[in-house]
Amino acid sequence: MRTPVIAGNWKLFKTIGESVALVNELKQLVANIHDVEIVVAPVFTALSRVSDAVEGSNVRLAAQDCYWEEEGAFTGEVAPKLLKDAGCSHVIIGHSERRQFFGETDLTVNKKARAAIAAGLTAIVCVGEMLTDRESGQTFSVIETQIQGSLAGLAADDFTHVIIAYEPVWAIGTGKTASDAQAQEVHLFIRQLIARLFNQEVADAVRILYGGSVKPENVKGLMSQPDIDGALVGGASLKADSFAAIAAFNV
Repeated sequence: MRTPVIAGNWKLFKTIGESVALVNELKQLVANIHDVEIVVAPVFTALSRVSDAVEGSNVRLAAQDCYWEEEGAFTGEVAPKLLKDAGCSHVIIGHSERRQFFGETDLTVNKKARAAIAAGLTAIVCVGEMLTDRESGQTFSVIETQIQGSLAGLAADDFTHVIIAYEPVWAIGTGKTASDAQAQEVHLFIRQLIARLFNQEVADAVRILYGGSVKPENVKGLMSQPDIDGALVGGASLKADSFAAIAAFNV
């Protein structure tokens, strides 16, 4: 059985104090949830303090990005080993906003994912199509290209430190959500693609999250699908009660 993952991407929100207050409230609300992996991803400046706040709880810490070099003259970048040092166990890589606004490509996503895995972090690797891709029937070809490029060169053993997040770009921050059937269709395609690229054992074990306007009101339907193993949550993760309600989807 694949352990579900509910991850909250706080994006560019919350000061250090606000982040600590949010996670302190959250960890009380989810303290009795033991069958779901709960992850929060604050801004870089809050990571260390949030790490201290979640110590001893069932909430894990992710960063929102990383760089592929360990050190060097790379002003403004943060290496995976520094994220581990700050208390992270996970890192989000290739989020659609990084791809759309900051020039992230499948090649850079691949380099970051490999560096994160080498440092002992779990890479949450994001893929997803634009609205124009879906409307023109290109969803599967876009996803296949992104998966092949983003996971190139990985070995089967690396997948113990890989989570895939499917995020249709047209559903992020728009209030639109892929229907349960639409999301399941793409998740199944990704799992079958992983089986072809790697092997069936890897495909059966890898967790694939859905991201795109996930809320307490729609999470149960999404999580009822056989190939959806969790959610990458944006806006609804910025309030402890709504994020906790999503994490408690099977209660």
